[in-house]
Amino acid sequence: MKDKAARRRPGGVPAEHTPGTHVPVLLDRILALLTPALEDRDAVCVDATLGLGGHTEALLTTFPRLTVVGLDRDPEALRRSGARLAGFGDRFRPVHAVYDEFTDVLDRLGYDSVDGVLFDLGVSSLQLDEASRGFAYAQDAPLDMRMDPTRGRTAEDIVNDYSAKELSRILRVYGEEKFASRVAAAIVRERDRERLTSSSRLAELVRESIPAAARRTGGHPAKRTFQALRIEVNEELSVLERAIPASLEALAVGGRIAVLAYHSLEDRIVKRELTQRSRSTSPLDLPVELPEGAAELRLLTRGAEPPTEAEIASNPRSASAKLRAAERIRESAARRTAATRADGRRTHMPTRSPGGRFREGEEQ
Repeated sequence: MKDKAARRRPGGVPAEHTPGTHVPVLLDRILALLTPALEDRDAVCVDATLGLGGHTEALLTTFPRLTVVGLDRDPEALRRSGARLAGFGDRFRPVHAVYDEFTDVLDRLGYDSVDGVLFDLGVSSLQLDEASRGFAYAQDAPLDMRMDPTRGRTAEDIVNDYSAKELSRILRVYGEEKFASRVAAAIVRERDRERLTSSSRLAELVRESIPAAARRTGGHPAKRTFQALRIEVNEELSVLERAIPASLEALAVGGRIAVLAYHSLEDRIVKRELTQRSRSTSPLDLPVELPEGAAELRLLTRGAEPPTEAEIASNPRSASAKLRAAERIRESAARRTAATRADGRRTHMPTRSPGGRFREGEEQ
């Protein structure tokens, strides 16, 4: 019994996970941030990036009255997480969806609002570790990079069909590649000889395009190109720009959101949404704040929190993570407007009931 207890995290979460699964990034910190919104009540949380289910397993174990809706666009991730979390029964509700379908999923499941939201952005361990998916430049594979391999264009389509100008743009914007034009030109020269289909050949082309002096630092020179292609294939930034506002609109008063981003482009989108909604919009020269101008969110992190040295040592893939979190402290403008139109009076706005749902006709 002693050894078993010693291997468990606070809240009864196993410290060691199923072999072959990833270690959830910043797990203890995320649990601490979400606890006030989820503990001791029939709460609902959306894990918008389910992956292999590590975070969701911890949430369901820590909060025995919690239901988690797990979204993922990757059918294989849903299959594996479904098997892993089967013991939680109907407290776990997996859904094959991209996270910008947030509102539609909640509507289908019958939830008007939720108490918690978690995003763990970027490519998952499952996708990185399976060479055949084409995400990793260290192993040869077909140039696919689709998070949902059942639909959409592939990285092979992009490198062979985009113009040099278009390739240069996505490498520069999404990969922050200083030598984007050189890399794009090399890709076009290669595909003029034969179709580019191999991830190792692409990585070699990128390496040859980067000046020797620039290759000495910053890791493998192909990582920025592979990041840019992955983002373009999966439309990650445009999806995120829709998903964060949708998730915030669904968050009940007292509910909390936590977002893990892994590069500045993702983090910039998250920061903008959370910061904007945490500020008052009332004119500064007014003696009192206007109700409609009050902040909707309270930020729970000071800027973007990085992982600790201990976290990075135990989980190297967490090194680039940036965590932001916020709590809803006031109804969103959209909900206030909807309640006013439906009711005609501000005194009959919806309030949160157990499980994060709203009941009409109650005083707030």
